Amino acid sequence: MDAFETDELVAAQDRPGEHTYVDFLRKEMLSLGMSVWPAGGEDTQQPHTEDEVYVVMAGRGAIRVADEDRAVQPGSVVYVGAGVEHRFHSVGEDLHVLVFWAPPYRSRADAPAVAPGEAAAR
Repeated sequence: MDAFETDELVAAQDRPGEHTYVDFLRKEMLSLGMSVWPAGGEDTQQPHTEDEVYVVMAGRGAIRVADEDRAVQPGSVVYVGAGVEHRFHSVGEDLHVLVFWAPPYRSRADAPAVAPGEAAAR
């Protein structure tokens, strides 16, 4: 069995002022990670080759997906299809976000991909 406590995942990612991302589960058809965007931080992620579901565990801010904006807070769930532009913005309180990837993160990428919030390699 693979089992996790979300409060422990949030606490493990608490590094004030910096973006962090950690994969903590990887299976054949799905992977999960935890990403944190600090208050006032910038999300520089690029579209991914996998579908994603974001579940906000803590914090407040907004997400832009394609041409739509939506406020997010604990309990918000947002689906982003593969290849769709998206980024978190207006982060007022550190955002701790559980990220579900299907298929697993980077499994479709021909070139190295970037984790949520990381800048693309140039």
